Amino acid sequence: MRRRSLLLGSSALVPRFGLGLGAGLGLLPATSLATPIALDEQWPDEARQRDLPVRLRWPEGEGPCGLIVQTHGLGGNRDGGDVWGRAWQQAGFAVLHLQHPGSDTEVLDGGMQALRAAANTDQLMARVRDMQFAVDEVERRVTSSTGAWSRVRLDALGASGHSFGAATVQALAGQRFRLANAGLAEPRFKAFVAFSPSPGQGVPVAQAFAGVTRPFLVATGSLDSDPVGRGLTGADRASVHAALPHGRRGLLWLEGADHMSFAGNAEQRLRTRTRTPTGQLKREPLAAEREPSHHALIAAITSLWWRATLLDNLAATVALRAPALLRALREGDRWQLD
Repeated sequence: MRRRSLLLGSSALVPRFGLGLGAGLGLLPATSLATPIALDEQWPDEARQRDLPVRLRWPEGEGPCGLIVQTHGLGGNRDGGDVWGRAWQQAGFAVLHLQHPGSDTEVLDGGMQALRAAANTDQLMARVRDMQFAVDEVERRVTSSTGAWSRVRLDALGASGHSFGAATVQALAGQRFRLANAGLAEPRFKAFVAFSPSPGQGVPVAQAFAGVTRPFLVATGSLDSDPVGRGLTGADRASVHAALPHGRRGLLWLEGADHMSFAGNAEQRLRTRTRTPTGQLKREPLAAEREPSHHALIAAITSLWWRATLLDNLAATVALRAPALLRALREGDRWQLD
């Protein structure tokens, strides 16, 4: 039997859009932003004596917009998630790509041992504080600016991340950890997307996510394994969705998608001397073959998700549940929304 969707209260189905994001179907606004513009800056957190490289994408026009903060995976940087950033920019959002010193590209020079060592509690806490500082800085700029920053709606902020970035987003959303949780949840974010999340350790998954009450979308797939060797599988990652409270959760499961399918990298691939002779992350042929269609589908679904959850857009909400969009899914794919 072909498993294209799972019914939980009502069907939730997905469009097969390209990176044009279905503007021709009237589901998302058309845009003439042929070459998405990205601005690179350094944001100094003086209180922590920490400089954060950021990349900012502004949507076309001058009207109000929501803003999404994107956090990269272990060993990444502000280049990461450029496929998602461009898509969300085209969909009418400002996007802030945040880079985290201490768990960014520099750790790749130390090989796998350094990469694993960087995936620690201290770095997770630093990333959470980076994201909270970024929201503080966004608020400061919005309230003190009459220029582009005055466009940002502070009631429409989203947080998204891949892998270690997903763990960061999980903490901001209210995941319970064995470590002290004081100050980790960030109430200023209205909704979340976690690419390749992990169930965490030390707390049963059902308890860990019971307090995540804001809209939370999980994206994973059949080949979404664990590059640092902890043994996580796509099924483990999907368990995060199963543990979330009913009512404001989504799951996108893609057959043949691996860990890097969800990184959203087009311009810069993850490189490390410890993987292959060329330094390129080794991938399953099926994942590489399907990556263009996976990227297009993920970009479209998450753009609709942000418009539905951050902007309360009725057309996007309907589109996420439209039965006519079922044909977008391949054999074994699943899209659940409840």
